[in-house]
Amino acid sequence: MSTTISRRRRDPFFAEFDNLVRATFGPNATAPAQVSGFSPAAEANREGEDAVIRLELPGVAVDDVSVEIKGRHLVVSGERRDGREEEADGRRFSEFRYGRFTRSFRLAPGVTAEAVSASYDAGVLTVRVAGAYAETQGQKIEISTGTPELVEGSESQEG
Repeated sequence: MSTTISRRRRDPFFAEFDNLVRATFGPNATAPAQVSGFSPAAEANREGEDAVIRLELPGVAVDDVSVEIKGRHLVVSGERRDGREEEADGRRFSEFRYGRFTRSFRLAPGVTAEAVSASYDAGVLTVRVAGAYAETQGQKIEISTGTPELVEGSESQEG
């Protein structure tokens, strides 16, 4: 069985917690709270009327990534696989995070799959949602005067 040690940033609390776990369970023990899945960093920008979302996916094969529209959400999911062979004694040290990931981004009403395109280059997935901001310009609503009953009544008498 392989022993993988995953570390967070050197926060003093976690360093002390690591020491406590190792003192209790041995020098190769890790705290279960430290083990977490891979979650890629993301950024979203507006470019004209389009939304552009970029995700950092270093070490993820393009065949292991999926981009889907589910309801009003753009869902990017996939997996970063650990393709290395295990060491002879079954131990190694790694700060890389592996595993399945899912990131979800809320879309404007009316966005369809035809408006979405994706490209992958140098470990960065770029998803463009064409026209995502097209409907956000708004429309001016005319304000009628008078009580609602009179305004509604005058419209029905005219038509």
